[in-house]
Amino acid sequence: MQTAKIPATIVTGFLGSGKTTLLRHILDNAEGRRIAVIVNEFGELGIDGEILKGCGIGCDDEGNESEGALYELANGCMCCTVQEEFFPVMKQLAERRDQIDAVIIETSGLALPKPLVQAFRWPEIANVFTVDAVVTVVDTPAAASGQFAANPQAVDELRRADPNLDHESPLHELFEDQLGAADLVVLNKADLVDGQALAQVEALVREELPPEVKVVHATQGRLPLDVVLGLARAAEASIDQRVSHHDHEEDHDHDEFDSLVIELPAVDRERLLAALETLVRQQSILRVKGFAEIPGKPMRWLLQGVGRRFDHHFDRAWREGEARGTRLVFIGQDLDEAALRHGLENVAA
Repeated sequence: MQTAKIPATIVTGFLGSGKTTLLRHILDNAEGRRIAVIVNEFGELGIDGEILKGCGIGCDDEGNESEGALYELANGCMCCTVQEEFFPVMKQLAERRDQIDAVIIETSGLALPKPLVQAFRWPEIANVFTVDAVVTVVDTPAAASGQFAANPQAVDELRRADPNLDHESPLHELFEDQLGAADLVVLNKADLVDGQALAQVEALVREELPPEVKVVHATQGRLPLDVVLGLARAAEASIDQRVSHHDHEEDHDHDEFDSLVIELPAVDRERLLAALETLVRQQSILRVKGFAEIPGKPMRWLLQGVGRRFDHHFDRAWREGEARGTRLVFIGQDLDEAALRHGLENVAA
């Protein structure tokens, strides 16, 4: 019987930073490691879970468990639902400890990592698991453009043309809290900025970090696994020493964020992208993610957007008998659902 504690890696980071991409890279290169995955997304649809299932990792085409398991928690951010959902899942994993080499937990982009790390001190969890490391993924181009950066003066130098940036917003505090809990920081999408911008982002991030926390650069989440896994930080033992904006709050909520799901038939790609770009200008949309049916194409079209930047590609073939269509999740503040639906009226193919 396995007696050593199972290492759990917590992957956190802001909306669209590339957490799922990093997770896919880890699973694609597991090299025999038996990894249990817990995925959490702020939204009614488990889009990230769908992406992971599309890799054929964790679940087979019918959604049955294969080697490892994919636990998809879609009822709110993990730090809010930790008692209702996280604890039972960890108990299930503890019962299967002989089949598991490591656990990876991908938090919601709106989650606070500190309460989750503290939960690993609960006796039933502490006897089996330890937090190997908290890995915080940063969207480097977004930080370079002044979004979610910590230093207002540096932000002003990087993004003088943005009069709407709110340095005191909950998003800014959340970004700092995610960095403050980190044992490793990944500056993702480093290939999308020049060397000067990358150095500026690293300087901004380092202001929030103790010197022992390593900062690494990545493209599409590609890192050697020994950089991300096996750090042996036992973060649950020191997490209380890390200062957070929410340390003195009895509870927290995400009421300032809305999450809306809109389903559509098959769409025209160019019209959909144009409509989304218009909607992002009109409303406070932080993130768009989902997938679409494109007429004449046998594969599902995956779409993810942060601000006005949209990434998209065909991720997998539609499965036999699978209901085709378009499903989009919008995450933002004070979203107007009627206006969103109106803005998407003419995107059908």
